[in-house]
Amino acid sequence: MTALWPSLEDWFSALIIILPAYCTNGAPVLFGGGKQIDFGRTFVDGKRIFGSHKTFRGLFGGIVVGVVVGLVESYVFSMNLLPIAVAASVGALLGDLAGAFLKRRLGFAPGAALPGVDQLDFVVGAILLVSVFSHVSLAVVLIMILVTPPIHFLTNVGAYALGLKAHPW
Repeated sequence: MTALWPSLEDWFSALIIILPAYCTNGAPVLFGGGKQIDFGRTFVDGKRIFGSHKTFRGLFGGIVVGVVVGLVESYVFSMNLLPIAVAASVGALLGDLAGAFLKRRLGFAPGAALPGVDQLDFVVGAILLVSVFSHVSLAVVLIMILVTPPIHFLTNVGAYALGLKAHPW
């Protein structure tokens, strides 16, 4: 019989995957700026590929932060979690870039809110890339998808209150 509520192991697995992804996703707010990933180029539709907010400093800063979080997790839990942290971090940023690409195609300006995409693009990217290297159960996926929107909202409001973001989304 399948349990109706996720197990403690499911919650632990979700934490292991999502913590580096969360930290990676937030790091560009602190480390961003500089050369834009799309080099200011436009796509075939004449719109920017990713937009002005996606920079190499944010990309690499995010990956470094995610790897550091993975190292800390590895130490705390006495397990080699670095491969999962790297996959979650790179996946989170690829998901965020996919979200930015979609927003540009839909005509949204960089920094403009697109509910759903803004909260989950990085999580979906992390899940997809981690699942290439490790099994991610449906329960773990559901945990990450359900807990992320309120956490994302609260961290963005906090970053806005601290003056780190121009908008609370």
